Amino acid sequence: MMKPAITIILAEPRGFCAGVDRAIQIVEKAIEKFGRPIYVRHEIVHNRHVVEKLEALGAVFVEELDQVPENSRVIFSAHGVPKSVPAEAKRRELFYLDATCPLVSKVHREAEHLFQSGHLIFLIGHKGHPEVVGTMGQLPEGAVILIQTLEDVENLVNINPEKCAFVTQTTLSVDETFQVSQALRARFPHISEPKREDICYATTNRQTAVKKIAPLVERMIVIGAPNSSNSVRLVEVSKAYGCPESRLCSHVDQVDWDWLKGSRSLGLTAGASAPEELVEGLIEACRSRFDVSIETVKVAEENVNFNLPRVLNDQLYADSNR
Repeated sequence: MMKPAITIILAEPRGFCAGVDRAIQIVEKAIEKFGRPIYVRHEIVHNRHVVEKLEALGAVFVEELDQVPENSRVIFSAHGVPKSVPAEAKRRELFYLDATCPLVSKVHREAEHLFQSGHLIFLIGHKGHPEVVGTMGQLPEGAVILIQTLEDVENLVNINPEKCAFVTQTTLSVDETFQVSQALRARFPHISEPKREDICYATTNRQTAVKKIAPLVERMIVIGAPNSSNSVRLVEVSKAYGCPESRLCSHVDQVDWDWLKGSRSLGLTAGASAPEELVEGLIEACRSRFDVSIETVKVAEENVNFNLPRVLNDQLYADSNR
């Protein structure tokens, strides 16, 4: 019996970004250099597949530092942490490595500089997301106001229009963030803003690819975790740009094959914390059910790399955090 034909249109770039790759390498190399266990505060990146692979190597994931035993080594996740976290690690004399994405650290430095210049800071982002918690935690309570919607902009009161500024979470919808930032500019014409857009290159590139693919396909699958902001945004972008039948799947086991029946075209991408092997696994599962042809839509070349902490490359171990 002949298999039905389906064309898979692959997004490029997709999957791991440089910040995620760096964070995973930090955990792997720390285990290799210092031995197991290595404790990690929160999921190193938002992907259970990645977390489980690191657990098998010897990583132990915890929610807070009070779960880390004395004289242990701990890594902070790629999303960034409030200043109170490394301060507590130092107080307890824990050796720690910070795997915060350098592009998130850039936002932290921007916020600190603006605060020191006397600005009230608006942070465009999603309440409760670890990156937002970490960014707000760089400054004293009340120094940052979280902005999630256009309504939040309208409801702002008692703001000095000459001394306000905004920064953003790095994994937001490019379009929605533009709308909110435009509303802030209209409300406060002298507002200070980042010299370069805070939404990271990887988020922008993956959304751009989805925008191009969405009008071409009947179905779209985004491989990523439900708590991954950039992955969820890809589904939203796909729906907004022409493919209402778009779904998020953490793993091939979550694919609803009945949903794909009768489809002749499928868009496929992966969030910045999803490994390529999950994409390959889904393609292979499709091949067992369909006569698959593959096309690629490429929107950018990514060649960004971030350095690892020096202690992981030094020949001799030096506990520089003590």
